[in-house]
Amino acid sequence: MSGYTPSAKAAERGEPSYVWRSGQERRLAMLARRTNLHDCAFLEAGCGNGVYVAKVRERFQAQVEAFDIEAHRVAEARQHVSHAVVARGEALPYPDNTFDVVFSNEVVEHVDDDHQFVAEMVRVLKPGGRLAIFCPNRWYPVEQHGHFWKGEYHFGNTPLINYLPDRWRNKLAPHVRTYTARGIRRLFRDQPVKIQHHSRIFGGYDNIVARYPRLGKWLRRVLYFLEKTPMRFFGLSHWIIVEKRPYNI
Repeated sequence: MSGYTPSAKAAERGEPSYVWRSGQERRLAMLARRTNLHDCAFLEAGCGNGVYVAKVRERFQAQVEAFDIEAHRVAEARQHVSHAVVARGEALPYPDNTFDVVFSNEVVEHVDDDHQFVAEMVRVLKPGGRLAIFCPNRWYPVEQHGHFWKGEYHFGNTPLINYLPDRWRNKLAPHVRTYTARGIRRLFRDQPVKIQHHSRIFGGYDNIVARYPRLGKWLRRVLYFLEKTPMRFFGLSHWIIVEKRPYNI
């Protein structure tokens, strides 16, 4: 796409994982612990450039599908999954009851209609299949999707925006949602699913580790420990797994 730079659409879509590092490796391991990826029918909902779906196919021999709304990202993803498609999350081009696992990594906060996106992901799940979502936690101290000020978008991390009341927070960050625990669970209220797991996690902080190895690794150990304490309330992301109920329940 002419004129495209990696952050050109960051306000609308966020940024995909351009390299595979410990943070991505950890999230994949968490997904593998909570779902059965081996030889499954797998969909990545909002695949970006396809790094996660490629790893799932390579390591677990899964039958993979992937989509994204951005054509240039799908073109990149097709280097890993040749039949990745351009699609909106609110209107998935897959039949009902198709996938054993649907995975969405930091995508639901960007779609136009998050309730419809969740409904579509549940629709394409097989009964007994699992939907796994990472999405932003409202109480993480930093908004990572940038902010608007006087009509101009400023890319990068902004502290404390998400602690403001909605009427102010949504003026500064109208381009992205962030979720309380109640808010993310509310998306599943009318869906035929059971919540199997819900926690909060901190990030991989790979950039800090790369620049300041000793400090970064110490910080990461401390924050991963805090995930086991009430301090997880301030984690970077929600990590939620739901299972689609069989039709006879």
